[in-house]
Amino acid sequence: MANSDTSAKQYLQLSTRRQRQLLWVFIATCLSLFAWWAYQRYSHVTTDDASIAADLIAVSSKTPGRIVTLSVSQGDTVEAGELLAQIDDREARFQLRELEAQLQSMQAAYDRAVAEIEMVDQQTGGHLQAAKSQLTAAQAGLEAATSELEFLAREWQRAQSLHQRQIISQQQWETARNAHRRSQQEYQRAVAQVASAEAAVVEARGSQSRLQVLDRDLTRLLHDKERVAIQLERQRVNVEDRTITSPLDGIIDKIFVNPGEYVATGQRLLLVHDPNAIWVNANIKETQIRHIAIGNPVAIEVDAYPGRQFRGEVVRIGHAATSQFALLPSTNPSGNFTKVTQRLPIKIAVSQQDGLLKPGMMVEVSIDVR
Repeated sequence: MANSDTSAKQYLQLSTRRQRQLLWVFIATCLSLFAWWAYQRYSHVTTDDASIAADLIAVSSKTPGRIVTLSVSQGDTVEAGELLAQIDDREARFQLRELEAQLQSMQAAYDRAVAEIEMVDQQTGGHLQAAKSQLTAAQAGLEAATSELEFLAREWQRAQSLHQRQIISQQQWETARNAHRRSQQEYQRAVAQVASAEAAVVEARGSQSRLQVLDRDLTRLLHDKERVAIQLERQRVNVEDRTITSPLDGIIDKIFVNPGEYVATGQRLLLVHDPNAIWVNANIKETQIRHIAIGNPVAIEVDAYPGRQFRGEVVRIGHAATSQFALLPSTNPSGNFTKVTQRLPIKIAVSQQDGLLKPGMMVEVSIDVR
């Protein structure tokens, strides 16, 4: 009986000792967890109000028309410049060919005008030069006729004086008279030739004024040709705009149209984003924003991949609370005020890994603010 009581006492003592040990282990564990929680709360800012974001590029139509080809599907990976959709361009190409023919016709008219100017310039230049040469010759003939007239006029006066004194014969007097009359006629003829040559010069110069008219016509043709050339380039752009290509290397997120639909100018056709140009948008409480600085490292956990951690860095801190951008601002008509902690947005740079990170995914971030 005594042995049984001793064994019971020993068992109770051992049990009490184990309970105390377990209690101290529990207390130590709780203290460790509290210390770790306090350390994390002091050295890190965490939030689950965060998601992955990217620039979703809306590809739109610049021209109206019917879609004849849609080359991609939702989720496809595309390269920059790859064909996405084709809008019917038959009418646009007809107008392009018409403008090309019109430009060629104007070019031919322009070349013809240039050739005509060169021809007229050569002709009028030759006529003017010939007229000037004739005028020079006529003026020289007039000077010779004037000199001859003056000489024979003196000879005629001397013959008259000698005839009155009966020094020369009647025949010599008549010869001098006839020579004087002929010199007068030659002089009149020379004067007429000079006048005719001067008129020819005036006429040749008048013909050259036609060059000014032709130059103006050439300028007008040049302007018309430039106008049509601009219309042609605009039409080429119009044709090119009907071939819709990807603006970047990315992934098709959503398609809003189907082949055969008629689209209007500016209508959104599809959305595409660059999977490598992503970031995390997080909203931080205003009471914690003072601890955050640009460059703080960030640990990111994605809800879709539990147990896997991504690394990031704070690159921008917002300067206005998210409530300032609400479509329906908060009012207080009753006068009862409830203070609510506001949140400010921050941007966290993160690198893509194996294409796992997709826009819109919810994440939890832990920002190291030590």
